[in-house]
Amino acid sequence: MEELRDRYVTFANIDCYKNAVDALDAMKALFTQYPNAYNSFWERFYEHIPENYADCYEKEGYKDILYYVCSNVFYISDLFEEYDFEQGIAILDRAELECC
Repeated sequence: MEELRDRYVTFANIDCYKNAVDALDAMKALFTQYPNAYNSFWERFYEHIPENYADCYEKEGYKDILYYVCSNVFYISDLFEEYDFEQGIAILDRAELECC
């Protein structure tokens, strides 16, 4: 039986940081597949993301990765849609729905 998830009241059984990590992983996969997609905007974006973001959710002096994923969800969505990156679209949709 699937656990009941409740984002409206408690965020019970929702791992928002895992969703953010998954979104960042999908972005890295896209940039590996399409290196020209990585531009100065994304370079600036990644200045705020720790290299070991899966283990350390925030870089000293910056907000956490969930903040950066959620506050840039429209740009990230645009990126995935521009390259028709279905995996990224699905991951980001889940992160946005459950956590942003």
